[in-house]
Amino acid sequence: MIILIKLLLAHLIGDFGLQFKSWVAHKQRHKIRSGYLYLHVGIHAVVTTLLLLPEIMAEPLYLWIPVIILLTHFAIDATKLTMGGKTKPSNFDTNMLRQQILFFADQLLHLLVIFGIWIWVDESALSSISELFSQQNLWLLLCLFVLTQPAAIIIKVLIAGWLPENNSKEQKTLANAGRIIGILERLFVFGFVVTGNWSGIGFLLAAKSVFRFGDLKEKEGIKLTEYILIGTLLSFGFAMLVSLLYLKLRAIV
Repeated sequence: MIILIKLLLAHLIGDFGLQFKSWVAHKQRHKIRSGYLYLHVGIHAVVTTLLLLPEIMAEPLYLWIPVIILLTHFAIDATKLTMGGKTKPSNFDTNMLRQQILFFADQLLHLLVIFGIWIWVDESALSSISELFSQQNLWLLLCLFVLTQPAAIIIKVLIAGWLPENNSKEQKTLANAGRIIGILERLFVFGFVVTGNWSGIGFLLAAKSVFRFGDLKEKEGIKLTEYILIGTLLSFGFAMLVSLLYLKLRAIV
């Protein structure tokens, strides 16, 4: 497991700690011709080598790990830069979505390489991975997933008949902001209940009410106020119900 921790730490240092915005901008403009690309992957190799120095001194075969990191990191980053294309100011939303997808795909591939190396050099890696898929962890994953999109759809269906007619699409709001806020608040409630911090739920509800008060006061719509209140209480109630169910299941298994 120590190898995995060191590889993850080296990745975080190289990708986030020792990479600057000017480097990223230069790479996006010049692609694989950018010298910062080669400096970036070199830093990854050096940091990995330094962190694995005790293991390398004990087993010279581990010296291949920084080499693999260097080559795979270059291949993944070069592919991402090539697929990134040229930025078009007139199509900002599309550019932003593409960059977000490429960013997460890039990080996922780097992590897959790291886990692959860990499995290769550590005989206990597979048994450690199997422990992650214990029954308790699977219940946790299931409950967390239920609180995201499934809960959002269920609540939307329940209150669809009460949607105020004056809830015009012309209102200037962030796209999908309400859905994202709902998901985050349910995950926070889940965390508060599971850790026994019930007072945090009151704080969260109060904070949301404060931020919502100005909007509702300006609209002066009683129906909209009631609609938002019903949705909020359903969201909090649903999250608490799932949280209590998880606690019961955790106690059983």
